[in-house]
Amino acid sequence: MIGMTVAAFYERARERCRLRLLSHSLHSRSRLVCAEINRPQLALTGYMEDFLWDRLQILGRTEVNYLEKLEPRERGKILSQILGFAIPCVVLPRGLQAPEPLVLLASQNEVPLFGTEMETIEFVSEVSAVLEEAFAPATTVHGSLVDVYGVGLLLTGRSAIGKSETALDLVERGHRLVADDIVTIRRRRSAILIGSGNELLRHCMEIRGLGIIDVQSIFGIRAIRGFKRVEVEVKLQEWNADERYERLGLQERETAILGVTIPLVEIPIFPGKNITVIAEAVALNYLVKAYGYHPAARFSDNLLEVIRRKRALSRLAEGDSE
Repeated sequence: MIGMTVAAFYERARERCRLRLLSHSLHSRSRLVCAEINRPQLALTGYMEDFLWDRLQILGRTEVNYLEKLEPRERGKILSQILGFAIPCVVLPRGLQAPEPLVLLASQNEVPLFGTEMETIEFVSEVSAVLEEAFAPATTVHGSLVDVYGVGLLLTGRSAIGKSETALDLVERGHRLVADDIVTIRRRRSAILIGSGNELLRHCMEIRGLGIIDVQSIFGIRAIRGFKRVEVEVKLQEWNADERYERLGLQERETAILGVTIPLVEIPIFPGKNITVIAEAVALNYLVKAYGYHPAARFSDNLLEVIRRKRALSRLAEGDSE
């Protein structure tokens, strides 16, 4: 079923948003289906035509003060109309008291009612982050995600090609493991990919011939992190003598994950090749490019300049000989 139950939302946001249940139950007639929120200001005046009832509703100080100024009969009528919609839930920030008869009508209409001590702006920011994370497009990738010099490297390739071993070697060299084997990737609004580990696996790794190891227990808390932006995919593949591999780096390859394009580096491997050092070089090369320096392009420019000068000198020599 599409969306998220209000009970699941409450579990996600209870501590972060300091939520407390004001109604009698968490059961709701409707599920949360998007990360958007709504403040029903126009709906409180009786204008229901454009009421965004399918979103989490916030009754801030302005809305509560308005309701308090209404006659009890008019207030009950308005609240009955609003709660007659299949609203997922309603939240009162700033420790506001629920106007009469909001609690009763919310329970009768199966609309969970929450309160929080957080300021309205602070709550909107926090709950938006919770909902955005919950509804962000996500996918899983078979690989390893490692934070190398602050760059999120996603190591991919066929099974048993050496992704976990490379990740373990990087951790031993002081870098940080985010996830191994199963990497969950979510796309944020600003076209940013955030990778994290499987809840069951956490920071464990499977090393063939050794078994399951706990990276945090062996290398300490500094060897792991919970999530990291995915910035470069490093694809490991077997060496193929017939394949034409990039030699200069002028033709940059890209890959798309959840519609977001990131650089792709394909590394051919064979026995004795130091993949770990190459992975570190990939991260450092990405950083220098981010600061506007492109080594391959600079080399190409210098090479063309040398050729140009040699041609100019050659023409001068030919002119003198005449």
